[in-house]
Amino acid sequence: MRKSLALVSLAVTSMVALAFLIPLALVVRQLAEDRAVADAERQAGALTPVLVITVDPAAVQQALASISGRVAVHLPDGQVVGAVKATDEQLRAAREKGLSSSGPVPEGWVHLQPVVLGEDRVAVVEAFVPSAELSRGVTSAWLALSGVAVSLVLASVLVADRLGARVVRASRALAEGARRMEQGDLTARVTPTGPPELVDAGGAFNRMADRIGQLMANEREILADLSHRLRTPLTALRLDSETLGTDPGANRVRQAVHALEREVNELIRAARKELDDPDGGRCDAAQVVHDRLVFWSALADDQQRLWNLRGTERRAYVPLTRSDLAAAMDVVLGNIFRHTPEGTGFVVALFHRPEQVVIVIEDAGPGIEDLETALRRGSSSAGSTGLGLDIARRAAESTGGSLVVDRGPLGGTRVQLRLTRLPEHQS
Repeated sequence: MRKSLALVSLAVTSMVALAFLIPLALVVRQLAEDRAVADAERQAGALTPVLVITVDPAAVQQALASISGRVAVHLPDGQVVGAVKATDEQLRAAREKGLSSSGPVPEGWVHLQPVVLGEDRVAVVEAFVPSAELSRGVTSAWLALSGVAVSLVLASVLVADRLGARVVRASRALAEGARRMEQGDLTARVTPTGPPELVDAGGAFNRMADRIGQLMANEREILADLSHRLRTPLTALRLDSETLGTDPGANRVRQAVHALEREVNELIRAARKELDDPDGGRCDAAQVVHDRLVFWSALADDQQRLWNLRGTERRAYVPLTRSDLAAAMDVVLGNIFRHTPEGTGFVVALFHRPEQVVIVIEDAGPGIEDLETALRRGSSSAGSTGLGLDIARRAAESTGGSLVVDRGPLGGTRVQLRLTRLPEHQS
């Protein structure tokens, strides 16, 4: 943008400068020619009184010596005093018409001034102007005009560049604020500067950022409140489970109730943590994957499903909240329990890559017949809402990654959550 403004200013100022410079140059040249011809006319006119008094060649020669210029006199008797430059045709026309005239000659310009001395007696004064005298001072004047034009063009380009730099700085600051917002920094604000339009845009950006922060804070507060409201019925359910006895079925119910209580408490802590630390939008993917497998392992054991977990021994931080990653894991694992027969095994593996963390969840079930439909939001071939895989996809894409669903080596569905890995210094 800055370069464009400078180029526009250069083009416009150059055209304006040329529009004035060319006519001025022609005027300067014409003025120089008119000045030289006027001097020649003055010199020729200075000899008229002398010729009226006398046509003696010696006296005329003495008068020519007192005049600074290239002047010659053609006497009525045909004698010539001085150097002749005019052509015979020009001299004959001046004698016959008796009128002053000027015209070009091979080496410059000549002015002829006839002086009528009597009947059939006409003397002609010839004043010669060399070509160099006709253009004297023109070159220096043209150089001066060119220097002024170049200075004006450079000054206009400099002013346009400064104005463009001001606009570019304001635009870059606004773009940087938007980029920080895109990366999850809800504290990003800009200082409105530049032209009035960019000042208004900067103010609007700050108000939008404030509004987004308020909406997210309200959303997290509502989440925390809802989680707290779940504690009352959960407490009653836990108390009722304590009265079921000691048989294996009652123990499984109590374990499930305790696991649900732990999840609600974790949900409350996660919501409160995000309220206290809006910038904490990251988590240890290895820890989340391990915790979710611990939660689902009780149900897997109850349904006699063989399962395996690999790759969670080392930390792997991703730009995703714990609750969002846990929700993505739950919908994928939940699909295994919902859409495969009891006894179907599954494997969860976490792979560490330099720039990615890949979570692979694979089962030995029948697989998904139409993979394209399964990834479409709201579509399901199994009678569910069709939102599960879309939730996982949006979680992966929010980190700059992706979700891949295909058929794995076990023969069933393989889901890959490819999450962007945070650098070690940000972990």
